[in-house]
Amino acid sequence: MREKVLGLKRCMEERIVGKGDVIDKVIATLIAGGHVLLEDVPGVGKTTLAKALSDALSISFARIQCTPDTTPSDITGFSMYDSNKNEFKVMEGPIVNSIVLADELNRTSPKTQAALLEVMEEHKVTIDGKDIPVPQPFMVIGTQNPSEQAGTYPLPESQLDRFMIKISVGYPETSASVNMAKSFLEGTLHAKTEPVLSGKDILDMRAEAEKVSIHDDLLSYAVKIVEATRSNAEVAVGASSRALLSLLRYAQALAYVDERDYCIPEDIASSAAMTLPHRIILTTQAKMGRVEKEFLVKQILEKVSVS
Repeated sequence: MREKVLGLKRCMEERIVGKGDVIDKVIATLIAGGHVLLEDVPGVGKTTLAKALSDALSISFARIQCTPDTTPSDITGFSMYDSNKNEFKVMEGPIVNSIVLADELNRTSPKTQAALLEVMEEHKVTIDGKDIPVPQPFMVIGTQNPSEQAGTYPLPESQLDRFMIKISVGYPETSASVNMAKSFLEGTLHAKTEPVLSGKDILDMRAEAEKVSIHDDLLSYAVKIVEATRSNAEVAVGASSRALLSLLRYAQALAYVDERDYCIPEDIASSAAMTLPHRIILTTQAKMGRVEKEFLVKQILEKVSVS
């Protein structure tokens, strides 16, 4: 297993220079069966990261370039009348693929954003009353520009809650920028890589990760962390029950990648720091005070202890 994970990471690092930590988080989310939201300024490699992952896996991939005029049917699909057969034919949308990149998701309308809610949770789409399951494994990678940029529609809380983690790619370090520039000039930066894992490999990893044990004391620890977000004075709406389940599943994936069949407190804490911040809503006063959600969760982790 370890060799397969390392092989996937090495393959992605050929395209994404100097972002090993970000790649680790995306791979852990893939194994956990979750979805990833990448938020950062344009041009730092959000789309390239998603494409690097899809190229490293021999499974289907589709990209949805979200614009203000993108409609829900552009994502899910639609029914079209076939005059030759005198019947309606379902035309599946790009969402019916294993890896789906929803690029610049916050540049499309809230109605279109909502088209992803069902499929991200239930792994199926409904077109004219007909349920169409998506292939497995299934993962949505959404990218968005910072909300203060022009032409963006903030994602609703229900949409954010569907993403297991929200991360920022960030600018590369100086040495990584130099290596990237050299690869660009040599024409190897955007070279297509060969797949190193199959869909079955990912499903087998998921099945094994789900068997990672979590002691009852750690379950209580995770619950106390989530409940602490609900009672914090600076939080208007705390983490949901779905957030708790995501926290546990991501913790299992972290332990699995670390070649353990059991979770430790550090797995729970690391998972909480990744899965909770984007799910909580701050009070108006906290927003005016420019309180960072990540810092708030960090404070909670410092106060809550394992039983």
